[in-house]
Amino acid sequence: MAFLTRYSDDPSAPSVGSALRDLAVRAAAPAVVLWVLIVGGGLFIKGPLKGLSSEDTISKDVQETRTRTWDSITMVLSHIGNTEIVIGVCVVAVGLIWWRTREWWRALVPAIAISLQATVFVIATAVVGRPRPHVPHLDPAPPTSSYPSGHVGAATALYVSFALLAQSIERPALRRLVTTLFLVIPVLVAYARLYRGMHHLSDILIGAANGLVCALLAWAYLRRKA
Repeated sequence: MAFLTRYSDDPSAPSVGSALRDLAVRAAAPAVVLWVLIVGGGLFIKGPLKGLSSEDTISKDVQETRTRTWDSITMVLSHIGNTEIVIGVCVVAVGLIWWRTREWWRALVPAIAISLQATVFVIATAVVGRPRPHVPHLDPAPPTSSYPSGHVGAATALYVSFALLAQSIERPALRRLVTTLFLVIPVLVAYARLYRGMHHLSDILIGAANGLVCALLAWAYLRRKA
């Protein structure tokens, strides 16, 4: 059974109890390890690496490229990672997938992905508490700290999970197109957050890693027959 087609290869319905056990063992427990690694990385940046001051140059260089046009474009792209947008898109997607496939266990993958990502992010950002870049911010700063990027993490978790779900599309050309579109969206959100001065580069990279790992954990949360 291929990893990318695990739900198509085995469409058997799990019991709610077995799904919850799998979720705890195969997704939630590894997410704790992920949280430890992310917090450790953040504290290492703030401590021994002294905040990675070299990243200030990157933020300032990006700031110098700002134009009115790109200010407007990146505002839209940044909003894609907003909590309310991510949750809204996820709820609609879960409903549509459930209706289309009649497989609640598959439909829940995006919801699991963003839930894991959000949990890891919220606790990690509270522990690390890294200040935002010393450049003008084009967005109101949320109450969370700069590390890791929640916008990038949420967009990555959601749209990578969509890309994984898209592997069930039978037409190869359409499958490749849809997959590419879904994978490009988090990259655009990442650029927007850097451009708008809301995160250091390392915040964005770790945020993307958080989202990616959580999407993969969500995709593999349920045991499937080999």
